[in-house]
Amino acid sequence: MEDVSDPPFRALCKEYGADMMYTEFISSEGLIRDAAKSVAKLDIFEFERPIGIQIFGAEIESMREAAAIAEQAGPDLVDINYGCPVKKVACRGAGAGILQDIPKMVAMTKEIVDTCSLPVTVKTRLGWDESSKHIVEVAERLQDVGIQAISIHGRTRAQMYKGEADWSLIAAVKNNPRMAIPVFGNGDIDSPEKALRYRNTYGVDGIMVGRAAIGSPWFFQQVKNYFATGDAGPLPDMGERVRAVRTHLRRSIEWKGDRLGVVEMRRHYANYFRGLPHFKEHRLDLVTLDDPEALEAKLADIAECFAGYAFD
Repeated sequence: MEDVSDPPFRALCKEYGADMMYTEFISSEGLIRDAAKSVAKLDIFEFERPIGIQIFGAEIESMREAAAIAEQAGPDLVDINYGCPVKKVACRGAGAGILQDIPKMVAMTKEIVDTCSLPVTVKTRLGWDESSKHIVEVAERLQDVGIQAISIHGRTRAQMYKGEADWSLIAAVKNNPRMAIPVFGNGDIDSPEKALRYRNTYGVDGIMVGRAAIGSPWFFQQVKNYFATGDAGPLPDMGERVRAVRTHLRRSIEWKGDRLGVVEMRRHYANYFRGLPHFKEHRLDLVTLDDPEALEAKLADIAECFAGYAFD
């Protein structure tokens, strides 16, 4: 979710019912060196609470220092990313890379728990590869050094995001009689129906949603509706989508400034309007216009051109 789950996007997720959110993951090395991009990711706002600041890194001392810096920003908890499979992260021993060295993973976690007065949580995967899916033991050891919750993505690092997430091992962690902390499942939750089925089948305490919310922050409300009534409700119409995009754009500009706010919003348009027929020309305008007022006018044009279009 790097470059996606920033404050403007999180504001929409919160509006549409997200119960708990995390910042983009933040490099420990960037934080301790006061790198502008890393420090900016510490920005959190009262309306987002409860919110966790997520950090990643390969060196125990750097992670301990970064955790202390993150705590000073005033989140509700500090989260450790032991799950990112991306080569530039994992192959340096950070993110999911630490799954190749479980003793170091446990030692790093203990250092962070001992450093922080806030709760510390962990996001991780089943293992590095098929031969090292030791998540039941790993989760127990992380609990023993003091984490307060664990979120598990149902794939190994080797799988990246390919194949189907295996929630049976997530359930094995939850059903371990020694586990007392909340266990959250993650991976392939792309519909409200699936969210309810997986919660009931695997008995997790909660579900973490990532990719399904990109371009669809209302996904959280749909899941809640389905849990409560068995009906997710209709997908947002074009008017609601354009309103959401406008809100996202305006918050992006407020947080990042006119130029950067406009440019970094460009990655989102295709996701918000996914599935619209003959949208290529409109998308080209959205990703080339630089003036906020011109973008507002273009969004109004899109709303008019596609008024009445039914999403499915």
